Parts: sequence; C-alpha cells; structure tokens
Amino acid sequence: MPEKTASLSTQAYDKIKENILNLTYPPGMPLTEAMLTAELGMSRSPIRAAIQLLQTEGLLISDYYKSITVRDITEKDINELYQIRELLEGAAFRLIFTSGRYEEYSYRLEEKIVRMFATADNTFEWEIADTAMHMEIISIFENERINKIYENNLCELIRIGQYSVRNGMQISKTNENLKRMIEYMRKGDAEHSFAILKADHFEIGRDSALKAKRI
Repeated sequence: MPEKTASLSTQAYDKIKENILNLTYPPGMPLTEAMLTAELGMSRSPIRAAIQLLQTEGLLISDYYKSITVRDITEKDINELYQIRELLEGAAFRLIFTSGRYEEYSYRLEEKIVRMFATADNTFEWEIADTAMHMEIISIFENERINKIYENNLCELIRIGQYSVRNGMQISKTNENLKRMIEYMRKGDAEHSFAILKADHFEIGRDSALKAKRI
C-alpha cells in the first residue's frame, strides 16, 4: 500500500507540475484539493503530498487561510530573470569564442535547435527545447553553481517563455534566426551571432513577456 501511495503521489506531482508549466494552470490561478482530486481521479492523500512538494519548490503558494494558488509571475521576476540570462549567456558567448571552441559549440547548439524546429507546433515542448539550448550555452563555464542558477529558475523560464510566444515572439522566426546564429558561429563571427541571440531571446522575449503582464 505505501508503494502504491508513493506512486500515485508521483503521478499527481508530475501532472500538476506539467499543468503549471504549460499554463493549463496559469500564474495566479486558485487550486483546491477537491478540484485536483476530481481532475486527476485520485484520492486526497496523493494530491495533498503533491501539493506539499510543489509548495516546497515554490510553484504553489498558500496563505493564512490555507488557500492554494499557482505562484504568480511579476514584472520584477521577468526583468530579473532576463537580466541573469543576458549577463551569463553574454559571458558564455565570449568564452566560446575566446577559447576557440565556437565551431564545436555551433554543432552542439545546432543539435538543440533541430529539436526546437521539431517541436515548433507545441509551445510547451518548444520552450523545453529552448531551455536546453540555453543550458548548452552556459555549459562552456563547466560551473555547477551557474548550472544550478538556471536549474533553480527553469520552471519560471519555461512559463515566462510561453508568455513571450503568446504575446509577440514568433517561434518560426526565432528558429530561422537561430539557424543564422549558427552560420555566424561557424564563421567565427562572435558579434553577429550574439546579436541575434540578444535581439531574439533577450529583447523580444522579455518585451513580449512583459506585454503579457500588462494586458
């Protein structure tokens, strides 16, 4: 019986988390145990365990009255996360070129971008592929602490990324621009390759996400 409960708790956790990340349960949405048990067809015990874990991770919050809400995303969150990305990935790009590994990384990033093309019709899957591409960029540091910064904010990056796509950032255009970025990397052109990443992912991405919060 305990093993079954643990298995159901994991299933509940996975499904609720997926619904939070793909915006089925959007930021600020109130949730109840009764609603979740009905939707997932489970008893309250595994649902309660899943909620507690998601609260620990910061995806769900509860107030004094123990009401449960999907953690909101504020303009401050968006600005801070994009600032972190631009600072770290800008430094990573410089290192990719100054270390002479730009051709190697052009192929490593191209592999991730192929996945982005393959998932272009599914915003959630595309965002997961996109975050994998960004993780590949910062892998040049070989720094576990930097990796953890991204991993700790991965859920928010995925949710914010979908805000961007829904409010101005075009997947097909972004994919094509990333192909151009790879071409510039192969030529050893650091300036133009990073300019594409900055314009598409840091400027358009951030502005589109902020637009979603102001609608």
